[in-house]
Amino acid sequence: MTGKVTSVKLRKMIFIALMISAAIVLSIIESAISTAFFIIPGVKLGLANIITLVILYVYGAKDAAIVVFLRIFLVSLIYSGLFTPPSLLSFSGGVFAVLTMILIKQSHRFSIIGVSVAGSLMHMVGQIMMAMVVLETTALVYYLPYMLLLSVPAGIVTGLVSRKLTREYKKQIEREF
Repeated sequence: MTGKVTSVKLRKMIFIALMISAAIVLSIIESAISTAFFIIPGVKLGLANIITLVILYVYGAKDAAIVVFLRIFLVSLIYSGLFTPPSLLSFSGGVFAVLTMILIKQSHRFSIIGVSVAGSLMHMVGQIMMAMVVLETTALVYYLPYMLLLSVPAGIVTGLVSRKLTREYKKQIEREF
C-alpha cells in the first residue's frame, strides 16, 4: 500500500512539474502571438490559464495557486525580469484570476467554462489596477471595458479546452488505478 501511495504522489509531482513547464512555454508563445497579431497592448489569449484550470479541477486550489505563482515567477525571471512592469502586471493578474477561479469553483454554481471566464475577467481587472499604480494614472480605467469585452471569448475558449483536457486526464487516472 505504501508503494502505491508513493507512486501516486510521485505521479502527481511529475505531472504538476510538466504542467508548470507547459504553462511557461504557453506564456512565452502567447506573448509572441499577442505582439504579432493584436493591435491592443496587453491582449492575450490566456493559453497558460488552461494549465491552471486543469490543475484546479484535477488536484485542487493549493496546487493551482502554486502552478500560477511558479509560472509567473519563472517566466518573469526568463522573459521580462523580476519586478519589472510586465512581471508586476502578470503577477497581479494571476493573483486576481486564480483567487477568483478558486472561489467561483468552490461555489459549485458554474461550469469550468464559467470559472474560466471569471478568471479571465479578473485577470484583466488585476492587470489594469496594477498598471494604474505602475504608470501613476487612473486614465487606464477607461481601457478596462475593452479589455473585459475581449476577455469573455478568451475565457470561453480557454474553458472549453480545459474541460476537454481535464476529462481526458481524469479518464487516464481512472484507467491506471
